[in-house]
Amino acid sequence: MDLSAITKHSALHAKPSGLLLQYGTAGFRMKAEHLDHIMFRMGLLAVLRSKQTKSTIGVMVTASHNPEEDNGVKLVDPLGEMLAPSWEEHATYLANAEEEDMQRVLIDISEKEAVDLQQDAFVVIGRDTRPSSEKFSQSVIDGVTVLGGQVHDYGLLTTPQLHYMVCCRNTSGQYGMATIEGYYQKLSRAFVELTKQASCSGDEYRSLKVDCANGIGALKLKEMEHYFSQGLSVQLCNDGTKGKLNHLCGADFVKSHQKPPQGMEIKFNERCCSFDGDADRIVYYYCDADGHFHLMDGDKIATLISSFLKELLLEVGENLNVGVVQTAYANGSSTRYLEEVMKVPVYCTKTGVKHLHHKAQEFDIGVYFEANGHGTALFSKAVEDKINQLARELEDKKGKAAKILRNIIDLFNQAAGDAIADMLVIEAILALKNLTIQQWDALYTDLPNRQLKVKVADRKVISTTDAERQAVTPPGLQEAINDLVKKYRLSRAFVRPSGTEDVIRVYAEADSQESADSLAHEVSLAVFDLAGGIGERPQPGF
Repeated sequence: MDLSAITKHSALHAKPSGLLLQYGTAGFRMKAEHLDHIMFRMGLLAVLRSKQTKSTIGVMVTASHNPEEDNGVKLVDPLGEMLAPSWEEHATYLANAEEEDMQRVLIDISEKEAVDLQQDAFVVIGRDTRPSSEKFSQSVIDGVTVLGGQVHDYGLLTTPQLHYMVCCRNTSGQYGMATIEGYYQKLSRAFVELTKQASCSGDEYRSLKVDCANGIGALKLKEMEHYFSQGLSVQLCNDGTKGKLNHLCGADFVKSHQKPPQGMEIKFNERCCSFDGDADRIVYYYCDADGHFHLMDGDKIATLISSFLKELLLEVGENLNVGVVQTAYANGSSTRYLEEVMKVPVYCTKTGVKHLHHKAQEFDIGVYFEANGHGTALFSKAVEDKINQLARELEDKKGKAAKILRNIIDLFNQAAGDAIADMLVIEAILALKNLTIQQWDALYTDLPNRQLKVKVADRKVISTTDAERQAVTPPGLQEAINDLVKKYRLSRAFVRPSGTEDVIRVYAEADSQESADSLAHEVSLAVFDLAGGIGERPQPGF
């Protein structure tokens, strides 16, 4: 380790004094002007992680669904998964080190993790379309090269595409080819095979409007569409040619505002979807004959996918362990439908993709989606091998179901939630089941719900248990919530501290929108009174 070279280069990417950041589920994320030193230092950390794991490590420059003026960075571990929790701590430690302590911190991390500094290191980099992303990628490269690591810069990629590249490189090509063409071909081949087996005629199922949030998803779908055009025609909106990234568009906007994005004209019963800025989230929607907006969020997507997988397994005759993983934000109607109608077990984890992903790995087939549209399905190696064998050996109805399953497995980006892959899975299922978007929507009716935020002096005052569904502290808060919930039919409510700001998030659902709104308001008052609310007391009306 050339410590003098590190010191010299680090001074070119100086840390603003007094700035303290924490590496979370989304990595580092904030206003772009404060991030140059973080990019350089994550290049350094990626080299140490690569040396320690003897594997290729990914670095993605993106702030996902955040405004265009923000940016961020996250590391991708060897199988395309998120950075290990112990290394998240190292990332925070390194990010917050003062210039004079950089050498000591790097040595500390290397010693603690028994990093062989003579080991080769290889790092791959991807970036989104933000104005600051290209310069930041260069800062990451500076960090990688000063520690002697090799680097391959993929340039513009969706976040899931970088996860895919890392997984391919560390599995000797077994997962796929580590090129953008390899990604396009793997997904498109599986999708086209599936649509060939669909019985629907005409093109009513075959055209889709896609809101690309003025982000990287538009560029990549344009490159990819000719690969799958015989199975699906896509019309891209908010493709980045004019509007700002994530501004009044994208999956996060559509989900939180419960209305279509700007920049998209929706005709009656037209099937539409929205990506977020780095194309790792997706939600579907349509407008009915009366002009009412209908949203199919992550809960509805998980229900469609897990129900279809369960049906295929019954046809194949395989009794596999299938589970759906949700968070406390999942609508109660989706949980009831899965458990009571489809007989699929549902498990709840804390909010955050890493918690869902970890739980989903416990099943033969684990489907996880957050309500915001971020998710995927995971298949154990034993399941993949078994389905491949059945698809090869059987020519009857069972064989057909096995071949469909094999292509569904190929379609999912199991390394990460992937809006493009999820879109193709959903389109294939709708075609194979001959379902309209209205029929999918009618599987169950969401309970009306409301989410609110309450400003508090210190969010740490509230601690939770039972996958964030019960408040442990402050004393009396959970009892107050329980009493309020009893007043309304089909109701529940929970509160949890934000991971990023001093606010408490309130969620309530009930049998009517009026009741959900009223319950949310009353719970927010209880939070304000018992958990140190600041500013104006919560007011009714939304």
